Amino acid sequence: MKNTLFLIITCIGLQIISAQPITAKLIDKNTQAPIPFAAIQTGAFSGIISNEEGYFTLSSPEETSSLTISSIGYSTKTLTVADIKSLNYIIALETAINQLDEVYISNKKPHVDSIIARVKRYSKKNYNSTLRQYDIFRRVADYVNFENLDFEIDKASHVKKQQLDKVNTDLQALTKAIKTSNIVNYQDLKGSLYTQTQDSSKLTVSKVTLLLDHDKDFSIDNIQQRAKNIMLRYLDTTKTYKVKTGLFKIEDSLSFAEIKKEQEKAKKEEFNSKDLKQSTRRTLKYSQFYDNSFLMNVLDTRLYDYTLDDITVYNQQLTYIISYEPRKGKAKYSGKLYVTDSDYAITKATYSYYENRHGSKLNLKLLLGVKYEENLSSGLVLYQKQSDSTYQPKYIKHESGSYFYVSRDVTLIENSKDRYKLSTDFTLEGNNRTKTELLITANNPITLNDYNAITQPKKVPYQSLKKFDTAIWGDDETLAPLQEMKAFGNEGN
Repeated sequence: MKNTLFLIITCIGLQIISAQPITAKLIDKNTQAPIPFAAIQTGAFSGIISNEEGYFTLSSPEETSSLTISSIGYSTKTLTVADIKSLNYIIALETAINQLDEVYISNKKPHVDSIIARVKRYSKKNYNSTLRQYDIFRRVADYVNFENLDFEIDKASHVKKQQLDKVNTDLQALTKAIKTSNIVNYQDLKGSLYTQTQDSSKLTVSKVTLLLDHDKDFSIDNIQQRAKNIMLRYLDTTKTYKVKTGLFKIEDSLSFAEIKKEQEKAKKEEFNSKDLKQSTRRTLKYSQFYDNSFLMNVLDTRLYDYTLDDITVYNQQLTYIISYEPRKGKAKYSGKLYVTDSDYAITKATYSYYENRHGSKLNLKLLLGVKYEENLSSGLVLYQKQSDSTYQPKYIKHESGSYFYVSRDVTLIENSKDRYKLSTDFTLEGNNRTKTELLITANNPITLNDYNAITQPKKVPYQSLKKFDTAIWGDDETLAPLQEMKAFGNEGN
C-alpha cells in the first residue's frame, strides 16, 4: 500500500513538473537575430505567436507534445517539447530557398495589379467575421514622454506670498517627478469577443490585469488632477469655482464635492466594459474586409501603387510578396502584403504611415496655445487558414502615437461676492504612444441566437499589479512579455 501511494505521488509530481510553462527563443540560423511574430502551431487550428524579441511561452506542454513553427522567409520546422529542451530553448530557423526561378522558369510572372484584383474578388469568400466568437488575449502598453512641462501660479488675490511660494514649490516638484519618470503601464485582458456585424459586437472578460506604478501614474488626466489638487489646497473647500482658460469660461465647473466623488470613483478597480469592447473592436477591424475597411482601402488601385517584390513558400503555399505605397495624396500608408497563389488570400499584412503622412492634425498654437498631431500608425496582421478554408486573424499588432502641446492660462474664480481668483500658467508638451496586441487563441462561428444570448456586463473588475508576475495567467495562452515588461517593478532587485 505504501509503495502504491508512493508511486501515485511520484507520478503526480512528475506530471506537475512536466506541465510547467516553458519559454523558448527563435533565432535566424545565419545571423542569430531574433525572429518575431512567427506562428507556433500547437494543434490543427490552435497556437501562439513569438513576440518582438523572438520569445514564445508554452503554458503546460508535455514532453511528447509536437509543435510546428513557421515564419515567412524561413523553412517550416516541426519538433517536440523534448527537442526544445535539448536545444537549450534556442530554436534556429533556416532561411527558405527562394522559389521564384524554380516556379517561373519562363519569366511569365503574374501582373501585380491582377493579383490585387483577385484578392479583392475573393475577399468575401476568404474572410468572414460575421457571427463569430473570438477567444482573445489582449495586451496594451501605454507610453508617455514629456519634453516640456511647467506649472506656475502667478496671481492669487487672497493667498499670502508664503503660501503662494509653497504651492509653486509643490507644483515644481510635481513637474520634476513627471519629467524624470519612465511613464509606462500595461493592461492584459483575457476574454471573448462576439461579432454580429462589423459594427455590432459584445465582449465578455474572464480576467484583466493592470501593471502600473501608482507613484508614476502620470497620464495627462492624472497630471491635471494632481495639479488641481495642489492648487485647491489653498481655496475654500465649501465653495464652487468658475474655470476660465484662455477664451473659455465654464460656469460652476469645479467644486470639492465633485472632486471627492471623482476620487472615490477612481479608487474602484474596474473598467467600463463598453470602453474595453470598443478598443478591442477597433484593433480587430484592421484585419477585416468590408466596404471602406482599412484593408479594402489598401487594395484600392486608385489610391495605391503595387510592386511584386518576391515569391516564396509559406506553410506549403506559394506566396507573393507585394509592397504598396500611395499614388494619391489622400492615401497614407505603405507596407507589404503576403498573398497565396492558390486562393489569393492575404496571410500577412504590414502597414505604417508613408514618409510625411500623418493622421488628425490641429495647430492653434498661436491662437489658443494648442497643437496636436497623430504621427504614428503602424501594424501587423497575421491570418490562419481554418478547416472551412476561410482565413481568420491570428495576431494583430497596432501602434499609434501623437505629439501634443498645450500652453494656457487657467484662472479659478470663486463663486461669491468676493470673487477671489487663482491664476496659473501651464505648459504641456510631449509624445504618447500606445501599442495594442491581440492574440486570437480560438475562433468559432455562432448563430444569431447565440449572439443575442450573450450579456455584456457594464463594469469589469481588474487586478492591479505593482510588478510583473510570471504566474498570474497560469495555463492560459498568452503573449510572451518583452524584457521591459518582465523587468517592471523589479528594477531594484
